[in-house]
Amino acid sequence: MKYWLLFLLVFPLAACSTVQPQPEEAPQIKASTSSLPDLGEAPELQNEVWLNTDAPLHLKNLRGSVVLIDMWTFG
Repeated sequence: MKYWLLFLLVFPLAACSTVQPQPEEAPQIKASTSSLPDLGEAPELQNEVWLNTDAPLHLKNLRGSVVLIDMWTFG
């Protein structure tokens, strides 16, 4: 009985005293220069058909926004 009581007292203390792992440091990202050529500004969109929009989109109106352009054709 004494051993069970001792076990019930020591086990929770041992579980609480475990060393918490330290978070790893963030990896250092080196600034690299891109080997892609700079082709200038994107050309204006010249679409006749637009989906999910009321009016045609123009790049000058989208400046400063994050834009995903998904281009596909009917096959």
